[in-house]
Amino acid sequence: MTLAPTLLLVLYCTAIAGFSLVGGLLPNWVKMTHTRTQVIMSFVSGLMLGVAFYHLLPHSVAMLGGGGSTDTAVRWLMLGLITMLLLLRLFHFHQHDFSREEEDLHDHHDGHDHHSHHAHDKAKPGPVNSMSWLGIALGLGVHTLIDGLALGAVMQGEIADGAMGLVGVGVFLAILLHKPLDALSITTVMAAGGWSRRSIAISNLLFALMCPLGALLFFFGVDFVGNSRDYLVAAALAFSAGAFICIALSDLLPEVHFHSHDRAKLTVAFLLGIGLAFAIGALEPANFHLPNP
Repeated sequence: MTLAPTLLLVLYCTAIAGFSLVGGLLPNWVKMTHTRTQVIMSFVSGLMLGVAFYHLLPHSVAMLGGGGSTDTAVRWLMLGLITMLLLLRLFHFHQHDFSREEEDLHDHHDGHDHHSHHAHDKAKPGPVNSMSWLGIALGLGVHTLIDGLALGAVMQGEIADGAMGLVGVGVFLAILLHKPLDALSITTVMAAGGWSRRSIAISNLLFALMCPLGALLFFFGVDFVGNSRDYLVAAALAFSAGAFICIALSDLLPEVHFHSHDRAKLTVAFLLGIGLAFAIGALEPANFHLPNP
């Protein structure tokens, strides 16, 4: 095991934990308006889709090699997509819209009755069950462990291919920019439920450590499976691609409401996310997505 990928993974994990912590603390510093949240979600959606299709899936196919590698990768991708979809439906744990007042103003401005009905179905101001955060934390905890699996798998793939570039940077950025929204969901619901600042801070810290934990456990634990190591890493990459696609299309984008007055900026943010994922390919070794000999 070379030092470069290991050190890079530690740096990635440190940054992800830091950004997650900051996300949970955002309400104390910055007002997360409806428009700001929507732009961020649009950008991250594009980035996650791009990372799944330009990096995770091709890398999985390359690692599997041989006949039927694409079919095997797609099967694992579908398993990841279905698993994440069931997870989202089971816990319904994301609360990405943090400014009801601004959204109501947008609804009135646009005259979108169907959107007003959607907003009516979402969280309303009022008392929140003090234990509601547990469902959110459980769902997001499993979700963030899968994110960690993706990061650990892509870094292991770097070692398997003998690559020394910034191969995991696409996955890293997708997770880095998504975690603050997840942490913000947990701390917002806990605050609404009347939990103390100390309890909220402890929960925020524990959540911030979960993605690095998943990444490090997979990265260092996968070697114990012996000859099945490469197959397991390839399967994890394809599984993670499916999870990323599901998060983008089933969780983030449905919450992005393309109002007439900000449709352009949201579309541009989405395309910029995809463009960034594609551009990240320039940081990878030229042979990184070629089948293993």
